[in-house]
Amino acid sequence: MLHRLLYGVAGVVVVVSLLVSTTYESETLSGLALVVVPVIVLASLPNRRRRASVLAGAAGFVALWTPDAVFLWPAVSALVFVSIAEDQREVPVSGWIGGFTGSVGALVVYADQATVAPFFATALGGVLGLWLRSRTHATELAEETESLRGHAAWLEQRTSLARELHDVVGHHVTAMVVQAEAGLVGDPECALHEIGAQGRAALTELDALVVHLRDPDAPLQVTAPPRLSDIDELLALPLRHQGVTVAVEVDPDLVTDEVTTLTAYRIVQEALTNVARHARARQVWVEVAAAGTDVRLRVSDDGVGPPAEVTRGAGLVGIEERVVALAGVWSLTPRPGGGTVVDVRLPASREARR
Repeated sequence: MLHRLLYGVAGVVVVVSLLVSTTYESETLSGLALVVVPVIVLASLPNRRRRASVLAGAAGFVALWTPDAVFLWPAVSALVFVSIAEDQREVPVSGWIGGFTGSVGALVVYADQATVAPFFATALGGVLGLWLRSRTHATELAEETESLRGHAAWLEQRTSLARELHDVVGHHVTAMVVQAEAGLVGDPECALHEIGAQGRAALTELDALVVHLRDPDAPLQVTAPPRLSDIDELLALPLRHQGVTVAVEVDPDLVTDEVTTLTAYRIVQEALTNVARHARARQVWVEVAAAGTDVRLRVSDDGVGPPAEVTRGAGLVGIEERVVALAGVWSLTPRPGGGTVVDVRLPASREARR
């Protein structure tokens, strides 16, 4: 909009300057009429650099006539202005070259009428053109930044949704598989009851995820906010049903905010799900305790241990993303004596992260 307005003003200035000059300086009429030709050609050129060159040539031509027609200097300024604004090179030069070339030509041709008017007009038009370019670039950068921010927010939303889908629904599906396998050698009726409960919980949480997918403004919270005590009461149950001994120690005096609590819960959930799927462990230890201003999570097992080359699947990627989001640190290492240790340190609250 600003471009169109200023270009329109520049066009009016050129036309008015030509009319005034040809009225008061009638001898310039035949020469100045030639200026109309490049202006008409300009409208049909698709390439902005070519348009800038045509305007620069027009500016130089008009500047050449300024000593003989003193009313033309605003037209020179307007033509240089539009040429600089249209020039797509990193350093726009066509308008300067045209204007100053015409100005020097005027000094040579009209030595007895030498004037600084064409030089002043070229400088003024160039400065205004640079100002418009800088303003345009700033606007384009702001728009591009806003677009990138929106895209980044969209990607973050998708990533959060993927983490929740993997951690929450994946945990329930793993528990259902464990119960099905236990039912083959144990109590089928009890196993079916547990499978039904886990399936209903998975469907409820899946529905909540779908709601968030349809409405990005909906909070991404698939269940009631978890408590750290739920680790022992809920997360450890599938492993215990599998015959694994799970010892959970949560510091009763530990104070964390809601975000840290949810992050810690999800990390332990993913670590225990990995134990159920891959570790073939008989014992698991979960420790959640304060470590200065941090929260330390340790999930250890006596299973087969991590492979020589750890494959970073969706679960480990999700753990890392959650830890990084809170400016924490984590590691996945072999346990002395056999097994795996997932060790995580998180700030206990938002205030600690600042």
